[in-house]
Amino acid sequence: MFDNQVLMSRRTALRNSACGFGGLALSSLLHQSSAAATKNPLAAQKPHFAPRAKRVIFVFMQGGPSHVDSFDYKPILEKRHGEKHSFDDARTVANTGKRGTAQTLMKSPWKFRQYGETGKHVSDLFPQMGAHVDKMCLLHSMHTEGVAHGPATLFLHCGSTNFIRPSMGSWINYGLGSENENLPGFVSICPSAGNGGARNYGSSFLPPIFSGTTVGTAGKSSKDAKIRDLSNAKFDKEQRRKQFDLLQAMNQQQLKQNAADAELESVISSFELAWRMQNNAPDVLDLSKESKTTKAMYGIDEKETDDFGRQCLMARRLAEAGVRFIQVTYGDNSANPAWDQHSNLPKHADHAKKVDKPIAGLLQDLAQRGLLEDTLVWWGGEFGRTPYSQANGTGRDHNPSGFTTWLAGGGVKAGLSFGSTDEFGHKAVENKVHMHDLHATILHLLGMDHERLTYRYSGRDFRLTDVHGRVVKEIM
Repeated sequence: MFDNQVLMSRRTALRNSACGFGGLALSSLLHQSSAAATKNPLAAQKPHFAPRAKRVIFVFMQGGPSHVDSFDYKPILEKRHGEKHSFDDARTVANTGKRGTAQTLMKSPWKFRQYGETGKHVSDLFPQMGAHVDKMCLLHSMHTEGVAHGPATLFLHCGSTNFIRPSMGSWINYGLGSENENLPGFVSICPSAGNGGARNYGSSFLPPIFSGTTVGTAGKSSKDAKIRDLSNAKFDKEQRRKQFDLLQAMNQQQLKQNAADAELESVISSFELAWRMQNNAPDVLDLSKESKTTKAMYGIDEKETDDFGRQCLMARRLAEAGVRFIQVTYGDNSANPAWDQHSNLPKHADHAKKVDKPIAGLLQDLAQRGLLEDTLVWWGGEFGRTPYSQANGTGRDHNPSGFTTWLAGGGVKAGLSFGSTDEFGHKAVENKVHMHDLHATILHLLGMDHERLTYRYSGRDFRLTDVHGRVVKEIM
């Protein structure tokens, strides 16, 4: 019995109950979501200025594919193969304890050919991507922080090598919201559990609602890739509707008793988003509705390309449905990620066979649907590889000092090669682009000023690019 028939709210009841864990959990949930307290925190937001791109598809090559074996042609490596040359970099110092140690130059096992009207060189690793080189803006002068996979992967995703920071997708989700109120603004397809794991798609100190929604996980078949807990097999659709209506009626009743409780309103909005996702996301992720021609374009139902082809097609469907930031990961959950060939560089060919056709299909599909104009496709890894050999002479080490990534669509110049590494492909030397610069540029293409996209936490304003970054306007 309640004294004087005074009704307690659920929150008060939980706090006053002997089992206070529920109260602690609810308080934590309300506190975390307070900054997102609007009727729909993921509603589309106005950009700072007119955007060139509405959304991003990031095709992440986990482990660091070799730029000098793919998109950065260096004839001198073939001419001087086997010769010794001194290199001064962090990996050499770490491995030998000395600076300027002589290393053995190593030519590429793959031939380079010229593609397209622009005549860009692409190796035989990626012949199908090479056919689309005129759509690409190749950044040959990338450099980054972190010489190991963990720090470099975190820096790629979050702009920091060690501190816990919001991921880029979360920043974009926070700044722009979703184009589709029935879907999340940020989706990560088959992310890896290693080298940062959930931090690579997490929101850190941003409200949790801006975290990435995961579909599947690396190392498992993408045929089984689903959003966790999206459906309840115990109840049919009508029963779930009644359950949701009852929950919302109870929530609204409590909201009337706590009219100024913006925290509670935020929690209610998260339930509403979950309900809308239950009724819309399964259709978006259902590839059975695609034609045989489209599936063939991505290499679906082919042994080598089926798995990654499904991921890339999912990405196109999500982009078409209005998701702002979609990340597609080619990787696994092992300590040594997919493209990490320290002693077996020919293994690059196995990985290339799995991704070349699906990525080419993605570019072709986006272009023919008119989506490439306002969709930015970003391809790359956390760093490149060294021009010298390692271990038994058949591998390459990590190279954060110079590597290649490429962009396509979304307002960048097609068929452009920007910047360069030195003659060996060791360090970025001309028109250098730091990872902070790339982040700033992608935000700019989406209509956001990287210096204005901030969030106050622990007494200071944070941003994706920290206190660095310049917009590379030359590629626009």
